[in-house]
Amino acid sequence: MSTTTAPRPEKITVQSIRQRKGAAKLSALTAYDVVFARLADAAEVEIVLVGDSLGMMVQGHANTLPVTLDDIVYHTRAVARGIARAHLVADMPFMSYQASVEDGIRAAGRLLQEGGAEAVKIEGGQEVAELVSRLTAYGIPVMGHVGMTPQSVHQYGGFKVQGREDHSHKRIVQGAKALQDAGAYAVVVESVPDALGAELTRGLSIPTIGIGAGAQCDGQILVMHDVLGLDPNWKPRFARQYAQLGAAAQQAFSAYVKDVRDGRFPSAEETFK
Repeated sequence: MSTTTAPRPEKITVQSIRQRKGAAKLSALTAYDVVFARLADAAEVEIVLVGDSLGMMVQGHANTLPVTLDDIVYHTRAVARGIARAHLVADMPFMSYQASVEDGIRAAGRLLQEGGAEAVKIEGGQEVAELVSRLTAYGIPVMGHVGMTPQSVHQYGGFKVQGREDHSHKRIVQGAKALQDAGAYAVVVESVPDALGAELTRGLSIPTIGIGAGAQCDGQILVMHDVLGLDPNWKPRFARQYAQLGAAAQQAFSAYVKDVRDGRFPSAEETFK
C-alpha cells in the first residue's frame, strides 16, 4: 500500500522577496496568533508581520509605545506555529533598540531565537543604519520602515502623513537609501504621498512595501483587523475592508446569548449521554 504526501509549499525567503522587485507584487499582513497565521498562510500571503500594532489591535492601547519585547516574542512564537510558507517578520518594539546598538542586537536575537522570527523590522532611517549593518553582518535579516513611523507618534503630533514638506521628503529618501546601503532587504513605506512612494520604489534596489504609500510600491501591507473589518468603528483611509467580521461576530454572540437565555443551547446534539 503506497501513500502520497502533498508537496510542501515553496518557502518565501529573504532572497525570493528581493527577487520579486519589479517582477511580482508582494502581499503582507499582520497576525498575532496561530489561527489567523494559518489563515494568512493558506491564502498565500508572502509576508506575515507580528507588528507592534498589537498594542492597539490586541491590547487596547492608544498607540504602539507600551508594547514590550516580551509581548512581541510571545506573539511571534504563536504565529510561527501557524506558518509553513510565508516569511515571518517580527517588529522591534519601542526602546528595544534606541538606547544602544548592543540592546538592538540582543533584542533581535531574542526575536529569532525565542520567537521563531525569520527577520526583524526596525523603524527609522539614517539613525538606525549602524544597527542594521551590524545585524545583517551577524546573519539577522532586517526590514526597514520609513515615512510615518508609529513609535515617533508624539514627535509627529499624531498619526499624520509624512513627506509632504521638502525637509521631510529629503529625510525619508535619505533614510531609505541608508537602510538599503546598511543591508536591509526590504523597506516598509508608511503614510506618504503616492509620488514619494513611487520615487522610493524607482530609486531603491530593494522592494518597497507600502501602507498608505500608493500603488507604485513593490508590495502592500495591511493590519489584519482592518482587512477583516473587525472593528466597525475604525477604518483608516489607506485600508480596504474585504469583510465585515466585526458585525458578523457581534450578531453571532448575540444569537448565542439569546439561545442560552431561552434554553435552546445546548440542545441534544451538543449534550453527552
